[in-house]
Amino acid sequence: MTNEKDDSGVHTSKPKATDEQIIYANLLDWGMKAGLAALVVTFSIYVFGLLPPHIPLDQVSLYWGMGTHEFLQKAAVEPGWAWTSKLGNGDFLNYVGIAFLAGITILCYLPLIPMFLKKKDVVYALIAIVEVLVLALAASGILHVGGH
Repeated sequence: MTNEKDDSGVHTSKPKATDEQIIYANLLDWGMKAGLAALVVTFSIYVFGLLPPHIPLDQVSLYWGMGTHEFLQKAAVEPGWAWTSKLGNGDFLNYVGIAFLAGITILCYLPLIPMFLKKKDVVYALIAIVEVLVLALAASGILHVGGH
């Protein structure tokens, strides 16, 4: 905590961010901006028709009322990470930014693990390791939770 005076001359205490918090926040800030840029670029590619869509734009509204399973069947799309095989289509290219944003937390935790271990803060290191493993397993499709 830092001890400073406010405008009235009264001493106030402000919490000081740890090195780990600063690194996490900086990586998250960078990742959010990179992910947003990816979304803008890939959406522009889709909107301007630089890559053909998997589902023609004039047919998109036909799929809006469908449930997930019906949509996947009618659109001939496999569930999970199969979308990566369709990155040559403008509508699937949009998923790159979404997947990046969804995974940025994993990237933010990775540099913290050696920092915690160096400080001999084993509990926080283990929490960070478990967080990375759970998120990576969930993203991979190996870990399934819920009814989807």
